[in-house]
Amino acid sequence: MQRRERSTSSPVTAPEAVVAAAEPVTVTVARDVRGDQREAFERWAAEVLGLAAEFPGNLGTSLLRPGPGSTLYHLVYRFADGESLARWERSTERQAALQRVEHLTDRVDYAHVAGLDSFFTALTPARPGPRWRMTVLTVAAVFGITLVFQLLVSPHVTSWPLPLRLLLSAVIVVVLLGYVVMPALTRLFARWLHPSRY
Repeated sequence: MQRRERSTSSPVTAPEAVVAAAEPVTVTVARDVRGDQREAFERWAAEVLGLAAEFPGNLGTSLLRPGPGSTLYHLVYRFADGESLARWERSTERQAALQRVEHLTDRVDYAHVAGLDSFFTALTPARPGPRWRMTVLTVAAVFGITLVFQLLVSPHVTSWPLPLRLLLSAVIVVVLLGYVVMPALTRLFARWLHPSRY
């Protein structure tokens, strides 16, 4: 699920469909920073990302700096669910921070992504790390979950019809991949996945 919104002055919050999500949610805020305000903006970004990181349910934050010839910064926030995101977006801390940044930027775009898409959308910024690294990490995660399934679960369901065994395997792999394994691995291997950010 993804939705983009654009604003130049008023704060933007996640739509109801995202707030209702019981799955991880990622927000990417792209700000076009005025050329003479980059240092001030980076100080502000460090402050606001630090505030967001302290909120319950936050799974991580990052600042993606513009490439050569660009003034577009990306602030990325990940939350465990839509309600955690909503608490941050409605907070007095965020409202105060937004009032201090408006004169530093000319344009802002918001993107809200929920579910499994958030792992891949959030990790494809303007200067992403090598895609093969995310592929390797995903294959390793699927292999690990599948191996554990074969060792611990398969022996107990051998009498089940093949379609049911495959369905059970698929459900376990997808749920663990989306809610447990990939969130942990992307945080653990963040520097390896995106060396240009650090």
